[in-house]
Amino acid sequence: MRLRALLETDALGLRLLGGEEELDRGVRGVMTTDLRDPSRYLSGGELVLTGLAWRHSPEDSEPFVRILTSAGVAGLAAGEAELGDIPEDLVEACLRHRLPLFAVNESVAFATITEHVVRQVSGERAGDLAAVVDRHRRLMTSGPAGGGPEVVLDLLGSDLDLRAWVLSPSGRRIAGAQDPLPAGASAALAGEHLAASRAGRRAPYRAVVGGSTYSLFPIRNSGRGAAPASRDVRETVLSEWLLAVEADAGDWPAARLDLLQGVTQLIAVERDRREAARTVRRRLAQEVLELVQSGAAPAEIAARLRVAAPVLLPGLGAAPHWQVVVARVDWEAPGGTAAAGAPAVAPAAGPAVEAGQLAQSLLEEILVDPAAPGSDPADRIAVAHTGEEAIALVPLPASAVPVDPESGETDTAEAGLHADELLASVREPLSAGLADDGRLTLGVSAAVHSAEGLRGALEEARHARRVAAARPGRVCAAGHHELASHVLLLPFVPDDVRRAFTARLLDPLRDYDRRHRAELIPTLEAFLDCDGSWTRCAVRLHLHVNTLRYRVGRIEQLTGRDLSRLEDKLDFFLALRMS
Repeated sequence: MRLRALLETDALGLRLLGGEEELDRGVRGVMTTDLRDPSRYLSGGELVLTGLAWRHSPEDSEPFVRILTSAGVAGLAAGEAELGDIPEDLVEACLRHRLPLFAVNESVAFATITEHVVRQVSGERAGDLAAVVDRHRRLMTSGPAGGGPEVVLDLLGSDLDLRAWVLSPSGRRIAGAQDPLPAGASAALAGEHLAASRAGRRAPYRAVVGGSTYSLFPIRNSGRGAAPASRDVRETVLSEWLLAVEADAGDWPAARLDLLQGVTQLIAVERDRREAARTVRRRLAQEVLELVQSGAAPAEIAARLRVAAPVLLPGLGAAPHWQVVVARVDWEAPGGTAAAGAPAVAPAAGPAVEAGQLAQSLLEEILVDPAAPGSDPADRIAVAHTGEEAIALVPLPASAVPVDPESGETDTAEAGLHADELLASVREPLSAGLADDGRLTLGVSAAVHSAEGLRGALEEARHARRVAAARPGRVCAAGHHELASHVLLLPFVPDDVRRAFTARLLDPLRDYDRRHRAELIPTLEAFLDCDGSWTRCAVRLHLHVNTLRYRVGRIEQLTGRDLSRLEDKLDFFLALRMS
């Protein structure tokens, strides 16, 4: 703003005492001082307000004005409340140094002038920044020449004092302020954004995390590659980025809200660019997947892997080991009544391929390695989709495959990704996006060291995903370790079969325990847990061995089973696990 605008604002009641030819000076800020030497607090362009408490004699005016002029201030406004009329020596000093001087009527508070200047300057800066955002958006329409979202977010911080971050649906930091968000805040903000979007609230969304208030702006698809209008909103929400601004936008003027919307449009262009960059990796994964599923010769699959490895592991050549991860997103049908933990009963509206694309997007997000080299930490992720499944081929460098110190052989059972670790940081926000009608399930295979093993790894990952789908919760995963246990079988036993099986074996014991308080069920659990050892079980239960033998005999009598037989022990073991 210009000094002339202040003089023309009647509400401020300023009178010009000198410097009319300098009224076109720009004002960048305002400062109130009564120090003899305020130079350390001046950076240039300020309107200085003073009550003249620094002036003890006429000789004080000249050095004070000289200091202000050297600091490059825009003008001086002196209050009349302390001395009445402005001293003539101050007027003369300002005329000599060509410093515009205003008189402030005693009825006008300095706070009124300060608020007016700050509001005007802030509005002008927002307008200037909006022009920068528009320039960057035009540049990035044809490429990343505008510098990417980091440049504009830096301008938000420097010009408007707004700290802002771009986050993925899982809370991963994509761009933003140099200062990181507090621990756990990213995931919490992503969860708030997804929950608000699913609830249909109007953006920007207000969220309070860790005592700080944030405004969350969805980053919608830009014009290129936008999702079709028929696509289910539940899917688009789970694939959106968000802009988190550490401020409460509830009382912002329309111009500032429009500015932030412009920033989100710019970032949407950057997102499209990154999506396009993933096309090659997705195509490679799709080609390998089609070869594996069609039963192609291992030599043909190996040749394709040799082409893929340099793209996925730059500089490392062929990957010595691979893992397969399978993901699926399911939605309950409108008005569905599926029980908690049961597989979803229907996909979202739209073709099945869209559900596969959503699972592909989420799996790429889950598998991101923030420490990976390159500008995009997801540049090592290759995920294909088929039907409603997403399938990732994860290359493992040699350093990720441990070696047994005794045999010197690689230990593939412990290599690479583990199911629980994959979901540790994303379960909370993604559960919020899935709400009450969606589920994400993952299965992870063991590492394989050749093309021959990929088909088996794919089936292993699919079986593990089915185990995960049988568990309660909105976001679940299972790994290959769980496929060598009874837990693989139990989730797929129909409920009526479970109830009949456990009732036949355990109901007689429960009835007896209710009538006699004999604790036969706890005794049976301890006996099986001790592998049928009389001595160890008696010690654990603090019983004499003869008492234990009496209880086991009663169990056998009531059920018609023999706990010395392996088959009967196994039946009791499974009945207890299913009860």
